[in-house]
Amino acid sequence: MHELAITASVLNLALQYAGNAQPETAHTPHITDLHLVIGQLSSVIDDSVQFYWDIISQNTPAEGSRLHFRRIPAEFECEICYAHYPMHGDDFTCPECGSAEVRIAAGEEFYLEAIDVDEVNEKEVTP
Repeated sequence: MHELAITASVLNLALQYAGNAQPETAHTPHITDLHLVIGQLSSVIDDSVQFYWDIISQNTPAEGSRLHFRRIPAEFECEICYAHYPMHGDDFTCPECGSAEVRIAAGEEFYLEAIDVDEVNEKEVTP
């Protein structure tokens, strides 16, 4: 359920930046695409974000926009030998030295990477 709050935050951020793209002109910015980066270890579910997006973006400049998801695989760094390695199942030990002293180096990300905005001339919009 936390995807609703996350999705609302993404919408607010996108609307804020789209509004700043062409301030105070005769054109209304329309958001066409949003590019989200999500780490493998984050608890964000793409389908849930898409579901909420389709609902909360209605009647906004983001209505009909497409969400693009890019997943970042989990990666660990050994704090003993500094080796970097991908996650393999439930075993987090370093494949180089066998240490269990590791930290997450990648895979917890969640951010809005890019927004594509088109301008719509208000005179062209029909009610």
